[in-house]
Amino acid sequence: MTLSTQQQALATQRAEEAGLAGRVRFELKDYRDVEGPFDRIVSVGMFEHVGVHHYDEFFKKLNALMPDDGLAVLHSIGHMSPPGMASPWLRKYIFPGAYSPILSEVFEVVERNSLWVTDLEFLRLHYAMTLAHWSERFQANRDKVIALYDERFARMWEFYLISAEMMFRTGNQLVFHMQLSRSRDAAPIVRDYITDKQRDYIEREKTGRMRPD
Repeated sequence: MTLSTQQQALATQRAEEAGLAGRVRFELKDYRDVEGPFDRIVSVGMFEHVGVHHYDEFFKKLNALMPDDGLAVLHSIGHMSPPGMASPWLRKYIFPGAYSPILSEVFEVVERNSLWVTDLEFLRLHYAMTLAHWSERFQANRDKVIALYDERFARMWEFYLISAEMMFRTGNQLVFHMQLSRSRDAAPIVRDYITDKQRDYIEREKTGRMRPD
């Protein structure tokens, strides 16, 4: 689900190019209008834009969309210090309206909406490494970016990538994965299954078994 027509079009195109058009669907829809149930739900990079005053609505919707044995994974940027806003520059030019939550804000609402936190993982430096790779690729294609937009845009994006990397290396930013369910036993009681499944997927991808027949 997305609210971006460009993202929907690009995702659909890439799925077709990968031979997955019959297996995935990308809908232009607000999450509040989605109808379930779904046994698995994944939210990536969206929670930062929900807004603190809509957290109850968000987790209530997650609860309603899952059966008792369903699982949801919430991937979000957060921070480890007391609540605070991003810099005025970042809010104006890069992420208007975005807000990085702290877990004390999130847990309170999760509890009110009768959801179990079945797992919680912190990616402390992963996103810093990701931003470093993005910055390298940006520099390698900087002339193309200027041709598409202009020098001002290129300098702003350059500043964002470098400053964001430093926030994740030396500041209070982090990424967290929160696994949620309506019941305590929806997931295995130890997280070994996550690593085992990941290794299985990596091996399948190497041998080409990830693609449809």
